[in-house]
Amino acid sequence: MTGQGKRRYELDAAETRTAGKSAEAVRNFRLILFCSQRLRHLMDQHLRDENLTSQQGVLLSVVRARGKPTLGEVASAMATSHQNAKQIAAGLKRKGMLRIVQDKADGRVKRLTATSAGSRGWEWRNASDFRMIGEWFSELSQADQKALRQLLKQLAKSLGE
Repeated sequence: MTGQGKRRYELDAAETRTAGKSAEAVRNFRLILFCSQRLRHLMDQHLRDENLTSQQGVLLSVVRARGKPTLGEVASAMATSHQNAKQIAAGLKRKGMLRIVQDKADGRVKRLTATSAGSRGWEWRNASDFRMIGEWFSELSQADQKALRQLLKQLAKSLGE
């Protein structure tokens, strides 16, 4: 809550007038941003003992799921810029969790592979992460979670997923 007791994602009267027919969309946009930032913060706290950020965890998950993806494929999967994915990958490389190698067929292309340190413990890690995420969504019934997922899928599609 802010100093005036207004939730960060709500609109005041002037903002509501300015937004007009888009007021609900603006409220939803703010709420989604607030939730995404809060979830990222909570995951960063959860991963702190592993010396990882949530972004690093996502990148490692993408690499594990896709084998030897290119940096561009990882950036696309993470919905981030090539430069940002490159910075995250460089941090993981410094930690000895990721290798960045040139593609054998096209030397301009960089491929990412997890090292044994980057792969180790993911079964335990996933179980722990999944439990934590379940706790974060525990206030929503299974039906509400399914409905939320369907709405977010529609939104993702309209945003050019």
